[in-house]
Amino acid sequence: MRRRPTLESHSARTTELGDISIVRALPTRARRMVGPWCFLDRYGPVNFTSEKPMDVAPHPHMGLQTVAWLLDGEIVHNDSLGCEALMHAGQLNLMTAGKGIAHAEETPKRNSGRLSGLQLWVALPDEHQRTDPLFDHYASLPEVELPEGKVIVVLGEMFGQRSPARSFSPIIGAELSIRKAGKITLPLKRDFEHALFVLDGEVTFGDEPLRHEMLHYIGEDRDEFELRASEDSRVLLIGGEAFERPVLMWWNFVGRTHEELAQAREDWEQHRRFGEVSAYRGPRMTAPEMLSTFLSR
Repeated sequence: MRRRPTLESHSARTTELGDISIVRALPTRARRMVGPWCFLDRYGPVNFTSEKPMDVAPHPHMGLQTVAWLLDGEIVHNDSLGCEALMHAGQLNLMTAGKGIAHAEETPKRNSGRLSGLQLWVALPDEHQRTDPLFDHYASLPEVELPEGKVIVVLGEMFGQRSPARSFSPIIGAELSIRKAGKITLPLKRDFEHALFVLDGEVTFGDEPLRHEMLHYIGEDRDEFELRASEDSRVLLIGGEAFERPVLMWWNFVGRTHEELAQAREDWEQHRRFGEVSAYRGPRMTAPEMLSTFLSR
């Protein structure tokens, strides 16, 4: 017997990253993952002049992929592999941390004075958790024009268009644009769980308005869904096959045991494993203390 299709709305929380306000929609207390997706931050829009709104010092990652998707502006990426990439709006930076990598992200000196985007993480499956680190920059991604909107396929496949972005699990990530007073119908894989996050505008899912700063989880067992927009709107769709067991997350690490997370912290503090980001001018991040309450859970 099939489960009844789900619609759950979970409030995001706000935090600060330097001068930038962040809306963190995943993980939430009630929803830790959506398929392999385990982290979703929305930042901006920000307008600035001489400031440097994005200045994230070198920090480590393990057991995940970082998915940096820009809606407006520019970011420069540098990592401990020696990779450097200037990313513009509509482009994708995808970093596979695997067994360990460090990176930094900054607003470049030459910029448009605008910044708006998304930072997401994808948990790597067990068999790829310790893969060698990699970095990929994608200057363009597949787009599907619809009668009343457009779909950009960031990861995975939709409407027969497959993103070139490297993935290790069955997954979908897409930016959906809907014109004012328009509607779009999107096909879904029935065995994927999915979630929506409104980026701009006013959108209705069936008869249900989708509020801003909330993760709207729509579960599995759907073949398609319809979105309507009362003004020009953009929505993020994420999904994939549910993990058999939830992962553990602490700071910038994804793992399976508390011991491996503690070891990753120790390795970072002792300048082991993750390497150095030599292109960044300034000190790197210091790992927070790992509380004994986390280790004992």
